[in-house]
Amino acid sequence: MRKRFLGFSLLALIVCCLLGTGAYYLPPMHSRLAWRVANLRSQVYYYFNPPQEAVFVPQGQQTQIDTLVQATLQALVPSATTTAPPSPTATLPAETATPQPSPTSTLIPTPIPDKAVLSGIIHEYQQMNNCGPATLAMALSYWGWQGDQRDTRAYLRPSFAVVDDKNVNPQEMADYVQTHTGLKALVRVGGDVELLKRLVAAGFPVVIEKGFQPPKEDWMGHYEVINGYDDERGRFITQDSYIMADFPLPYEQVTERWWRDFNRVYLVIYPAEREREVLSILGAHADPEANHQLAAQAALDETTALSGRDLFFAWFNRGSNLTALGDYLGAAQAYDQAFAKYADLPKGERPWRVLWYQSGPYAAYFYSGRHQDVIDLANTTLAFLAQPILEESLYWRGLAKEALGDPQGGLADLQKAVELNPNFTQAVVELQRRGIQAP
Repeated sequence: MRKRFLGFSLLALIVCCLLGTGAYYLPPMHSRLAWRVANLRSQVYYYFNPPQEAVFVPQGQQTQIDTLVQATLQALVPSATTTAPPSPTATLPAETATPQPSPTSTLIPTPIPDKAVLSGIIHEYQQMNNCGPATLAMALSYWGWQGDQRDTRAYLRPSFAVVDDKNVNPQEMADYVQTHTGLKALVRVGGDVELLKRLVAAGFPVVIEKGFQPPKEDWMGHYEVINGYDDERGRFITQDSYIMADFPLPYEQVTERWWRDFNRVYLVIYPAEREREVLSILGAHADPEANHQLAAQAALDETTALSGRDLFFAWFNRGSNLTALGDYLGAAQAYDQAFAKYADLPKGERPWRVLWYQSGPYAAYFYSGRHQDVIDLANTTLAFLAQPILEESLYWRGLAKEALGDPQGGLADLQKAVELNPNFTQAVVELQRRGIQAP
């Protein structure tokens, strides 16, 4: 009798587990519980693998400098043959100069009101880790777009049902606007309070990406729609998918604290017929190259005035802007400085998720010939995750592996990157270059 009871109990337990598992994967239940399960899994993983303790140490800087110094010395050796025009001398990373934008005539800006609020935005609370798609849906709703975060998520996070994609970058948002709506969009960096106010006053809500640190959490990235401002109170009105609608955000928290963490990046959506108006408001920043030149100089200026985590981000932003300008040696040097500052930060202040959102260091190191640094940085970043689900890290690691003579390892990383995000054009193109169709 006892054996029969134990048998029935075991069978009942198995049936309950199967029913519970099946119920968990029902869409209504899964949407409510999945983020809790993922969060618990992450907490357990981070308990045994504290991400704050991992530090990436670039290895290629000294080798690079030694090579350049040797090239310079060889170029300076006098030749016994007929004198030829001097060859260009190699430039050390510290001497890399950033082109500055040409002076332009200064126009007196049209006065704007002390307060403005744009209405018509449909607020949405984000689903699990769905800040980017939810924020984009809110911004689009202002222009009469019919949809919600499920529509934007299908493009921005296509593998959501399989894995938890950690990042949606502003350019991906702009690509969605350009390809899936009748609107246009542009992304720029180096914004400031006055520019945000002028855009809002002209009728253009602005999406910004900034740092965010909820209570008892580590640093992470977050999007918001700015749709109003109030000079008397010194604050913006924002639509925040995590906190609330009409969330007040003081000016200083934007420019002097959290926005710096993402190079003061912003996304503007607008009808095609109003493009001239948007570009006029942007002024010198309308041109992408001038925009990054100005932002690179602003970041360099900040390195002499900041400390702690803000100093890390100033050097990081310098590297990101130089990467965008194609100055990879200068960018690599700036990132080296950033990672050195990162190592000096107290563990509790380290923004260890930064490579989830910004992949500029990979390009800088790769195109500087520092392929092992690319692999080491990707390994460090992916080690923070219970699953390797950052397609940008996999993409650059794949290229670096191939460059160092491991084509099979590189191919596996590229295929995984496309599996995670079939809309990741760079990885798709690399597979096609190898004669492989993306899955």
